[in-house]
Amino acid sequence: MDSYSPPQGPLKVIHLDHELLAIDKPSGLLSVPGKGPELADCLLTRVQADYPSALLVHRLDRDTSGVMLFALSPLAQKHLGQQFERRVTKKVYVAEVWGRLEGKGMIDLPLIVDWPNRPRQMVDHERGKAAITEWRAKKPGDITRVELRPQTGRSHQLRVHMAELGHPILGDPFYATPDALAAADRLKLHAWKLSVRHPDGGEWLELRAKLPF
Repeated sequence: MDSYSPPQGPLKVIHLDHELLAIDKPSGLLSVPGKGPELADCLLTRVQADYPSALLVHRLDRDTSGVMLFALSPLAQKHLGQQFERRVTKKVYVAEVWGRLEGKGMIDLPLIVDWPNRPRQMVDHERGKAAITEWRAKKPGDITRVELRPQTGRSHQLRVHMAELGHPILGDPFYATPDALAAADRLKLHAWKLSVRHPDGGEWLELRAKLPF
């Protein structure tokens, strides 16, 4: 990882109730602490400074922005964790990718960690874990805006899948071509919508984080 200088500023609260807290995570901020004191600053510690009962439910990559959900009780954490594990949750990301992409499709490519180059991931049809992404082009052009709906939750899944499709996400330091990397000052990947069943009552709750690009 390159030098870590996370963005500063107050938490952007999307939703708060007696069981749930949703934050719009900025690009460039770790979800959880990394190894070493220089990587201690993260969204989890910032959230717990203001909401001491907050518990981790899921993560976003450092350079991905958007909806990140926290539980405010152990019971809510268990309930939400099971939803993520059983793929009950519905996630929609928005990305800008290199090149003209039209229509819609599905990517089904199993992934495994590329150990000599971790945290990079790679496609491995023999040892990889199932990874499925639905995509839909929204604004085709030399750079295309796409909506991505992951059906699984593998590390770097959307980033690897779009690169394998020949349309890497702009600003991706791991998987973009030099031109695609230079085309943006950040990873153009945003967790736009997250739908979960509320731990208290089971009603569907849709959380949205405003698109930053």
